[in-house]
Amino acid sequence: MIASTKTAVALPVVQRGNQRSVSKIVGGNVTLRQGVMQRQVPVALLPGRVSASSSETVQTKATSGEEEYEVYLDKPLGVKFARGNDGGAYVIASNPAMGNTSSDITPGDKVVKVSASFGGDVWDALNFGQVIYAIKTRNGQVYLRLKRNYGDMSALEEEELTEAERQFREERAGGNYGMGTKEMQEQNYISRKEAERKRRELFDESLAKFRSGTIEEALIGFENVLSMEPKNYVGDDFSRVTRVYRITQYNIACCYSTLGQVESGLEALDAAMASGFEDFDKIRRDPNLETLRKSDKFKPLINKYDEPIINEGAINAIKSIFSFGKKEDDL
Repeated sequence: MIASTKTAVALPVVQRGNQRSVSKIVGGNVTLRQGVMQRQVPVALLPGRVSASSSETVQTKATSGEEEYEVYLDKPLGVKFARGNDGGAYVIASNPAMGNTSSDITPGDKVVKVSASFGGDVWDALNFGQVIYAIKTRNGQVYLRLKRNYGDMSALEEEELTEAERQFREERAGGNYGMGTKEMQEQNYISRKEAERKRRELFDESLAKFRSGTIEEALIGFENVLSMEPKNYVGDDFSRVTRVYRITQYNIACCYSTLGQVESGLEALDAAMASGFEDFDKIRRDPNLETLRKSDKFKPLINKYDEPIINEGAINAIKSIFSFGKKEDDL
């Protein structure tokens, strides 16, 4: 059973489309070549496609005048994203050493469209969780349309300081404790409690969606819960992540397992155990993780965090001792 903070519909089979290559942008459409015939389809309707290279960039222009561009990337991606102040997905790193990326991708750029989990649809990037879900569950090349922000990372930074915050920083710099400091502490406490309340509400909503069978929506919600983890958190037990974070990672593993996404599920389960989720009996018995347990990678993964009481190597050694001298038919 998926975990709650008191203790997380399989997708259709992906059908690969015919191989197609982008020829050029024509009035907002892309000319596709299939054999000797050419036809135009809107960019947003491009199906899953495969190119000879691991990445491809198409320059385009948003109607608002903001510059946008499109990339097609093979997985794994060498791009990391974070949740911005507006809830959107922003690039925080682009590194070829991590996977496939494009030289056009720059930290600060915002994802505005992303390929759907399957088929040829393209989704508007509604929030961080949805973008991460779409990328992780995509079978084949990932399509991203990004708004170029030219390295501006302000969407990922703290919002503009209030007068109380400015006064607090001035007092702290001068080694003083005054009204600004007191007011700032009160505001921080209220803001922190409000953020915890919103995060818990989102967690509970996502858990309810999982239990009702809307796994994809639950997964998007849980990804958003992860992105709301407090910065620089240190718990009473000196843990660097909250209990909500650990349980949410576990629930994400349950979601991916239910969807049949083994690699993404094992990755989430690894992250859950690495962050301190230690209910190993639950991991070994939870029916929601049945698909992951069938993987050859499951046992080495859980043994990395929970060494079996009786080592399998020792058991095999004992068997070999007691079977010494016996014929193979007697064993």
